[in-house]
Amino acid sequence: MEHNDITRLFPKDNTSIKSAYSTRRVPREAMMTLRSDSVPRSGDLVLARVDTVVQHTCLAPIDGRRSQLFRGDLIIIVYGNRYAPDQYEAMVPDHLGPCHLAASGGIAAQVVHRYGKTGNPTAITPLGLIADRNRQVLNLADWTLPRGVYHANSPLTIVIAGTAMNAGKTTTAAYLIKGLVRAGLKVGAAKVTGTGSGRDTWLMRDAGATRVLDFLDAGVPSTYLQPHDKVERIASQLIHELGHHGMDAIVLEIADGLFQQETSQLMRSHSFLANIDGVLFAASDAMGGAAGVEWLRQHHAPVIGVSGLLTLSPLAVRETHAATGLPVLTLAQLESAEIAQTIKHLIPLSPALKAG
Repeated sequence: MEHNDITRLFPKDNTSIKSAYSTRRVPREAMMTLRSDSVPRSGDLVLARVDTVVQHTCLAPIDGRRSQLFRGDLIIIVYGNRYAPDQYEAMVPDHLGPCHLAASGGIAAQVVHRYGKTGNPTAITPLGLIADRNRQVLNLADWTLPRGVYHANSPLTIVIAGTAMNAGKTTTAAYLIKGLVRAGLKVGAAKVTGTGSGRDTWLMRDAGATRVLDFLDAGVPSTYLQPHDKVERIASQLIHELGHHGMDAIVLEIADGLFQQETSQLMRSHSFLANIDGVLFAASDAMGGAAGVEWLRQHHAPVIGVSGLLTLSPLAVRETHAATGLPVLTLAQLESAEIAQTIKHLIPLSPALKAG
């Protein structure tokens, strides 16, 4: 298959080969040939065959409708690393041999560790790296947002960070977006770090964000093991792109917990912190909330409140407020239009709200 024109594999209805969310910026017309003579790199597109369907039974496609996987399916996905304490740690292999579908968003990698309650990964066989008509391998870095000089406004920018993978960060972000939209603000949103998946960004759109971006728009399938300065550039690029499109407020989600290496470095970065107005910290319990707030304060991050799964428990809310002295915001409070005034008082000089 190495020298075949890949377009011959697509029938007119384009349904026999499934393209994952991770490939969303790469046009199919650019996919012309296959190569089996190169070592994969993070961001390289690959045509793969599904061998066994285990943990990930569906592929998250570009259009948002989850697509059931069957043995023998052909899928277009992207090589990338993955860091997910509740699922897998996975790395880009140094070969084009059999590996795994490490994330439903379309990440090809070799799983090296898995969470004890997580099943074995879905197994795939790469059939070749996808290349253009000149046999140049296609990489996400070839299709990114413009990197010109931005002359943007300075919207209110709130970061959602948390204790761990499932602390309630995305839900917190979505409900905050809804509240700010109800307050009459034009809201942009971005997933700054993590592994390519449309679930979080689609939820942000559903909440009313005018424009939603993620690190795929900056040319990487995953921020795990990316150099620190590159992760900083990705964050800056996403913030400035949203500001350039006239947002009044920006909500940023940072993946995983504060001890994850890219998250930790970013939340301690002076250049990143200079671009934001406040941090809402999501936690599943009072102890995690108090410890996270203390960590953020030690590193001079402007933490303004706590939310997340702990808000399901009135006792945990009370404990967290007593331990931190910060407001603990429930989903009902976040989605209310009054959240804009709440943030105004927490951040008196917020550019988007100070005239309100």
